[in-house]
Amino acid sequence: MSETTLDRQPGLSVRLKLTLSYAACLMIAGVMLLVAVWVFLLRYVPDRVLIIPGSATFVDGVFPIRSELLRVFAPRAFVVMVIVLVLGLIGGWFLAGRMLRPLDRITAATRLATSGSLSHRIELTGRKDEIRELADAVDGMLARLEAHVAEQQRFAANASHELRTPLAITQTLLDVARKDPRRDAHELDDRLRAMNTRAIDLTEALLLLARADQRSFTRQQVDLSLAAEEATETLYPFAARHGVGIETSGSGAITIGSSTLLLQLATNLVHNAIVHNLPEHGTVRVTTNAHAGTVSLIVENTGDQLSAELVSTLTEPFQRGALRTQTDHPGLGLGLAIVKSVTQAHDGTLTLTPRRTGGLQVKVELPAAPPVSPAG
Repeated sequence: MSETTLDRQPGLSVRLKLTLSYAACLMIAGVMLLVAVWVFLLRYVPDRVLIIPGSATFVDGVFPIRSELLRVFAPRAFVVMVIVLVLGLIGGWFLAGRMLRPLDRITAATRLATSGSLSHRIELTGRKDEIRELADAVDGMLARLEAHVAEQQRFAANASHELRTPLAITQTLLDVARKDPRRDAHELDDRLRAMNTRAIDLTEALLLLARADQRSFTRQQVDLSLAAEEATETLYPFAARHGVGIETSGSGAITIGSSTLLLQLATNLVHNAIVHNLPEHGTVRVTTNAHAGTVSLIVENTGDQLSAELVSTLTEPFQRGALRTQTDHPGLGLGLAIVKSVTQAHDGTLTLTPRRTGGLQVKVELPAAPPVSPAG
């Protein structure tokens, strides 16, 4: 993995800049104090003394005059300013080091992250301030990166396994056919075609998932009710073969997005609702709604009781439902994963809720399309 660094000119460290800033502030404050002494005190001291002979009152000792005060005061003021400068530099250096110490931990954590270690956390203690907020934000970013990388690694491993399965079966069928020339060619052709179709479907699903994750699509107005209607019409024969009835209701629900991806979203939801249903006399209910600022597509089905733990894993890639392996359509394990990615790509939310009577309710909420102002 290549590492790109910017070619920057060397400059002063932040600690040195803060130190100089502290010292400069102290010096400015000292100069202002001296100016205040001059403006409000020394300028009112007379520069000469007028003594009237025979005056009734006379002050014994030395009478202070401006020039004499300046002669005595100026050297001592200069010494004090030098001391203030030295204390400002020393104190500022230590204060800046103490203030910047948490940044060293943040820098170390980010360097570990760039080397591939994402398990390290800063875990900065103390009261909440700007640096603590920065450390907490970096910890949150590292946690999300670690989870994302782990998810991508699981996805890659599962995708490799899923793609290898039809290829391995195809290789086995070809080996058996070579060893047994009298084997029925039609049966071999049917099984090879089935494995090839599965591999193609899986590849297309992976490409669709990547396309949704990258958000590389043209946005336009899409009516979710029409997408749901098209999906149900397409899958109606499939539902009839499974003994599942489909009920549709609702009103227009217009959003902004990809018509192809949203149609795939509706198709995947309806297809999953048909497959994961009762063995017979099952029902799928498809509803679309429009609310203030949002539109929704809700797909419910009958079926077995589902636990909240199982439902929380259904949107992960290659996670199959409990009964999918018992059906005649084992599926790819990407249906709800694609639904989740398409929903996120359209800035929506996906909610899966187990029904109390059995089955699952899946609700997709998307931002509504802005109203079109009349021309004129």
